[in-house]
Amino acid sequence: MGAAHPVTRPVTRYFCEAAWLGGAAATRDVLVTVEGDRFAAVEPAAGRPDDAVVLPGLTLPGFANVHSHAFHRALRGWTEGPGSFWTWRDRMYAVAAVLDPASYRRLARAVYAEMALAGFSAVGEFHYLHHAQGGRPYEDPNAMGHALLDAAADAGIRTTLLDACYLERGPGQPADGVQERFSDGDTTAWATRADALAAAVGDRPGARIGAAVHSLRAVPPPAVGAVAAWAAARSVPLHIHVSEQPAENEAVIAAYGASPSALLARAGALGRMTTAVHATHVGAADAQVLGASGTTVGMCPTTERVLADGVGPAPALAAAGCPLALGTDCHAVVDPFEEMRALELDERLASRQRGRFAAAALLEAATAAGHAALGWPGAGRLAPGAPADLVTVDLGSVRLAGAGLDHVLERVVFAAGAADVRHVVVGGRTVVEAGRHLLVGDVAGELAATIGEVLA
Repeated sequence: MGAAHPVTRPVTRYFCEAAWLGGAAATRDVLVTVEGDRFAAVEPAAGRPDDAVVLPGLTLPGFANVHSHAFHRALRGWTEGPGSFWTWRDRMYAVAAVLDPASYRRLARAVYAEMALAGFSAVGEFHYLHHAQGGRPYEDPNAMGHALLDAAADAGIRTTLLDACYLERGPGQPADGVQERFSDGDTTAWATRADALAAAVGDRPGARIGAAVHSLRAVPPPAVGAVAAWAAARSVPLHIHVSEQPAENEAVIAAYGASPSALLARAGALGRMTTAVHATHVGAADAQVLGASGTTVGMCPTTERVLADGVGPAPALAAAGCPLALGTDCHAVVDPFEEMRALELDERLASRQRGRFAAAALLEAATAAGHAALGWPGAGRLAPGAPADLVTVDLGSVRLAGAGLDHVLERVVFAAGAADVRHVVVGGRTVVEAGRHLLVGDVAGELAATIGEVLA
């Protein structure tokens, strides 16, 4: 036999007017070389080769959306009347009741394409809508999960499908109504289905399977331990809704005699592979528990505003040792810049103090910390060897026009919007060019059609 021929990997060079390579300031004139799906070289203060793709503006690593429920996007604008989280949930359940694998794929494809247009290169889909009406399994029990994975591939972004265990409507109360679509009945059945999904996905590029516990309200502590053990045995991420609502804390303490964070610690569910989503109503002691374990906190500021959840103790969590990451959750807004600045600006309102989180720290939460929480270590940085994800922001828009590259990180983080994203590369593949999605095309039209179908 002759010697095997080396695999030729496509090489593209990008010349960035300015790029964020970490630290407190942007760097001018950066030449980025992409080989296949990775960055091969990142050279500051470089000359511009004739064959380079020129990226005017500020180039950033791809953003990670650490917490998504794709079907919630259909609710945008339909739930803005008086009420609470619980009245909003009733409307959300009405949408969950009508989706099937085909309609969910169409809706999620459009939602993920909207994310790509905003600069997200990866999404963590917290997936609990598993079964058909009445809790009846589909012929393929993971048909809904595959619909989501296929939708993300269609839209050109990576996904970590966080398959959620959901067993009860409240402590000691069986799931009923639309919640029957969420429940596998017990952790053995959940693990069997999750194993089948993981086996089917295998080494599929751009897709990973993780685990999720919906909450201590919906999963009792022994079952939490079983899900955590499943995730640990496979070294995959584990995500959990934690203390999103005071009523959740009250119900869990009444049933089990301890806070959600304390119960998670006892169940062995905390640690560096775990993300506690929201953590809006954790006290000082619980913040220390989460921080001591190195658990990431996935904050979703725009959703926490829209649902009147409250402002989480982000500075205390960060000081305790929790990495912070960001998600769009219910997708009332799909805009990484809004999530970043909301982390700081909401804290200003709550504390009446400025400057808790600098622009670079907010970018870190939106990029590297989020990718790590989704099981993509090394992503979220413009550095050799990292996945080749980049996002270029137009500095000439009406929102960002001003003093050149001076204080450009601050201007982008605190004033940019998703509409300012012009170019997005995910894993070496151009997905957005000149503000247009190359794979989906008319994203607004697809959103209108699919949401209209769901709400009909």
